[in-house]
Amino acid sequence: GGFVAWREAGLPLIQTDHLPPRDGQGRTVWVTRARPKIDRIACPWLIRRFVDPRAVILFVAPAEVSGVAERHEAAPFDIEDVFFSHRGDLCSFDVMLAELGLSVPALDRLAVIVRAADTARLDLAPEAAGLLAVSLGLSRMYADDLEQLEAGMLVYDALYRWVRDATGETHNWPTNKPRAE
Repeated sequence: GGFVAWREAGLPLIQTDHLPPRDGQGRTVWVTRARPKIDRIACPWLIRRFVDPRAVILFVAPAEVSGVAERHEAAPFDIEDVFFSHRGDLCSFDVMLAELGLSVPALDRLAVIVRAADTARLDLAPEAAGLLAVSLGLSRMYADDLEQLEAGMLVYDALYRWVRDATGETHNWPTNKPRAE
């Protein structure tokens, strides 16, 4: 049924009011601080998976974010005093979900995990400590922020699939042990 069936099913439609303009190649451009950890990997994952698969993500020194955003007509994120940033108890990922109109159960559950890991409130979600550990590990494995982003995309793809359709599954060891009769 295409777009009409999607809309009629009440599935989320991207709110484009706050998206940056597309560049000459039709891509949106986004900029944030260098050396990403949780929010600065989660937000590009959200952008590339649900908004613009060809989005350009720029990682720069914190003092350069505003200038780079202006020069490239990019949307700055996860830095103080910009639209897509922390608000109260919410992290930038939460804000992007809300402002882009992407509230669906799987993304909402993922947002709690991201928020817990990003704001040092690990009690909000038992998975948050694992996400924090993986994020810190990736930041030590990769000196190049874009390489780290590519590795982090797989992490968020896996987390999304888990929250979407595998939270009820368990794993026991050993799995194929013959039953005693």
